[in-house]
Amino acid sequence: MIDPNMLPVYLTAVVALLLVPGPDMLLIVSASLSYGKRVGMAASLGNATSGLILTGLAATGVSAMIAMSPTALTILQYVGAAYLLKMSIDMWRASPTDSAELAHHQGMGKYLYKRAVMTNLLNPKALLFFVLFLPQFISQQIQASSSTQLLTLGLLLNILGLVFNLLLVAIVGKLGNAMLTNTRVQMYQHKIMALVFAALAAWLFAQQSL
Repeated sequence: MIDPNMLPVYLTAVVALLLVPGPDMLLIVSASLSYGKRVGMAASLGNATSGLILTGLAATGVSAMIAMSPTALTILQYVGAAYLLKMSIDMWRASPTDSAELAHHQGMGKYLYKRAVMTNLLNPKALLFFVLFLPQFISQQIQASSSTQLLTLGLLLNILGLVFNLLLVAIVGKLGNAMLTNTRVQMYQHKIMALVFAALAAWLFAQQSL
């Protein structure tokens, strides 16, 4: 349940956040361009899954406790960066001859689904976002508990985010599907995704200095 007076402001804030490019959008767009709409949709679902998990953590207060520990956040930061760097290395070493097959194989969708989930969960900024952003829209004017309101706000955020990402995939995926028939692109698909993961790792590591 959400306070009706809060809803317009919340929706405006969510739309503004969705329109700002970030690491999640980079991963989803890159997956769609490199492997087509199906894989882009899998990455979008992975992002939504991690959002639901973070919503649950925020509602139960677990994430708030983690956010209060600078040491825990620092460790999480480095683990996340190292994990993404490993993914980059694995993708770079993948055989180019397998690109065309993997592009249409269910395994690539599962692979990027899991990576999208872990990328968001290992990002302390995402954790802090749910801890600091969602509570701003909790109202004392309605009877629903703060946990219930947090869950509702988080679910709405994730639904809108998923719809936005799927629309993005539908647009970008058309170009990606066309690129899949290009033999030159097929040779470098894994290299492109490796660079994307490396960029995400660098971005996550850089947050440590902020």
